[in-house]
Amino acid sequence: MGNNTLKRELKSRHILMIALGGVIGTGLFMSSGYTIHEAGPGGALAAYLWGGFVMYLTMLCLGELAVRVPDAGSYQTYATKFISPSAGYVVGWMSWLNWSVTIGLELITVSLLMKRWFPDVSTWVWCVVFTLFLFFINALSTKSFGEVEFWFAGIKVITIIAFILLGGAVVFGFLQVDGQPAPFLSNFTDHGGLFPNGFGAIVVTMIAVNFSFQGTELVGIAAGESKDPEKAIPKAINSTVWRILVFFILSIFILAALFPWEKANAVESPFVEVFEGIGIPYAADIMNLVIITAVLSVANSGLYATSRMLWSMSNQGMINPVFGKLNKRGVPMVALIVSLGVGCLSLLSGIFAEETVYLWLLSIAGFGAVFTWLSIAVSNLLARRKYMAAGGRAEDLKYRTPLYPLVPILAIVCNLIVIVSLAFIPEQRISLYCGVPFLIACYLYYHFAGKKRMVEVGQATEKKAV
Repeated sequence: MGNNTLKRELKSRHILMIALGGVIGTGLFMSSGYTIHEAGPGGALAAYLWGGFVMYLTMLCLGELAVRVPDAGSYQTYATKFISPSAGYVVGWMSWLNWSVTIGLELITVSLLMKRWFPDVSTWVWCVVFTLFLFFINALSTKSFGEVEFWFAGIKVITIIAFILLGGAVVFGFLQVDGQPAPFLSNFTDHGGLFPNGFGAIVVTMIAVNFSFQGTELVGIAAGESKDPEKAIPKAINSTVWRILVFFILSIFILAALFPWEKANAVESPFVEVFEGIGIPYAADIMNLVIITAVLSVANSGLYATSRMLWSMSNQGMINPVFGKLNKRGVPMVALIVSLGVGCLSLLSGIFAEETVYLWLLSIAGFGAVFTWLSIAVSNLLARRKYMAAGGRAEDLKYRTPLYPLVPILAIVCNLIVIVSLAFIPEQRISLYCGVPFLIACYLYYHFAGKKRMVEVGQATEKKAV
């Protein structure tokens, strides 16, 4: 196998769980009570339905691209190929920074969660332990990454299913929590009704919820190392979308039915509260373990995504060729080490400069996540148009975005609405203040330096071919 060819070791089950694992994290397990408190029971459901709708549209666009051009660079490659090289350059760095910062954030979170069992052990010790753990999983092989992610995601899915079944039994009176009568749907009708805080509160939570759905796009990166992308990718996208919607919507419905919206924010972890109330032994410890696996799953996927993004950009001549080198196991080690190193730097800024540097990085990452989804929709719209202009037929595509061009146009509009909405929400405005200048800086750097490198690499490739 050539030194610049990734090994296709990911099976359909790996692809499915990578997509699930990237999105089911602390946003659902820990922050769902906050969403219900801010938007009310009906508002929380509306926010999650909106986020799921935008995700569904975007993933339909990604499906056609990933099957037609399965590439580890995924949306960065598609932006380069179908929009422009400068767009691909910006998307690549936006996505890379997004997931690099996420790695640091998740490492901090898991280290704090470990304090429940080891209160006297310093946070940095767990950061080192789990950093090494993530490194060895990804450095071993692509298959090892996929296998660990499969089991991590599996734990989360089993927990959510158990919560839906047991929580539903409590809501409708089949089980009791601390001897209290079944709430049925009283928390939807009492306490101010479905939207006690008005529609403005829904808009604020919509933005946060939309960010919580980020991660499903990782299925596109995994397509580049899938054994059979033509079958695995459509299956993963279709099943992942409805499973995530079912998991999220049913979980939020049950939480909103169990907890009055005024008190939902006071519950540290609503999942723990329900499991403990039913009488499950060691419920808090079990949920702490589940949340740790959820956090590690997101970090694991993030490290995989960042290393492949650097590898892809290197192969296109956008960055130094050293990032495109693979070891004998097909792993881009330099890209992996650098991505993990930057993740650790953002981790340090989260400890020592939380109010400045880390907040800026997090804001750029949040903006970059939505920007990436926008680029996927635009790439799909232009890719089909170029394909048809070159004489291609839509019926010959192995996977087609349905209702083209309506779906990609709708996805573009919805993602633009999210970006524009940031300007009208004071708490979210910093995402634009940090994200837009970073986007412009990437664009300018490409034109002054990146473009020249790409031309040189292209000319060298042509000479080798001759």
